[in-house]
Amino acid sequence: MQYAISILLSGVSLGGQYALIAIGYTMVYGILRLINFAHGDVFMVAGLMMVYLTASLPLAASIPLVLVLTVLLGFIIERAAYKPLREAPRMSVMISAIGVSYLLQNLATYVTGGLPKMYPEIPGISNTITIAGAPTKVVTVVTPILVLVLVVALTQLIHHTKVGMAMRAVAKDFETAQLMGIKINAVISVTFIIGSFLAAVGSVLYFTNYQSIVPLSGALPGLRAFVAAVFGGIGSIPGAVVGAFIIGISESVIKGSSWSIFSDAFTFALLIIILVVKPTGLFGEKVTDKV
Repeated sequence: MQYAISILLSGVSLGGQYALIAIGYTMVYGILRLINFAHGDVFMVAGLMMVYLTASLPLAASIPLVLVLTVLLGFIIERAAYKPLREAPRMSVMISAIGVSYLLQNLATYVTGGLPKMYPEIPGISNTITIAGAPTKVVTVVTPILVLVLVVALTQLIHHTKVGMAMRAVAKDFETAQLMGIKINAVISVTFIIGSFLAAVGSVLYFTNYQSIVPLSGALPGLRAFVAAVFGGIGSIPGAVVGAFIIGISESVIKGSSWSIFSDAFTFALLIIILVVKPTGLFGEKVTDKV
């Protein structure tokens, strides 16, 4: 019983961490119809920045600084790699996103020498507690609560602010929104800023559990978060969150069994089954092409 509770808690925590990354994927896709392949690497860079900043600064200063620098990184990526290609074919933008991903990975390899770096322990969420007889870290309990708070805050921003209204308009019809005077570039930048901020928060939670960071540490979490976004319905924030929790719990259950080697295969098999039954994902809406 304790083992089952431990696996469930781990799955919920992992799902919450994937959710924070998946929201970034789904928001960018909702507005630009672009899969930002560099998003997982932004998550990895946030983790490495925490390692290096805590080596010379107190933790209380390092955490907010990492959040600010990650947001700045997301903004720079959008302005340098995506904005110049706004009118280019979608394939060109996708190749640019892949290029940014490899650039971040290679820069991380250059800085770290390819050696694993240990993420610092964060007092409070790194502590161990016992729930129903099962030992776990505080971060396991904090993650779903924090995800819920951030998703509610993001939903309020999207539905009750001018920026949110502009984001919904751009997501609905990019060209018409531009003709109506909406500042498209500002809206897109805000989207990348929000996504990068959530990725930075997710990195703090994720690397508290998995403390070893290498230049490829963002690849698998980023890929699973992308799968979660597609699973829930790419472009849907609630779908991304639900999909992430399903993926996280499923992964923990499989890894806790004798079939652990098939955990990734199961994730993609589940995705294929869902897409065969409902091609737009669990919460995705059918999109009709205009003629």
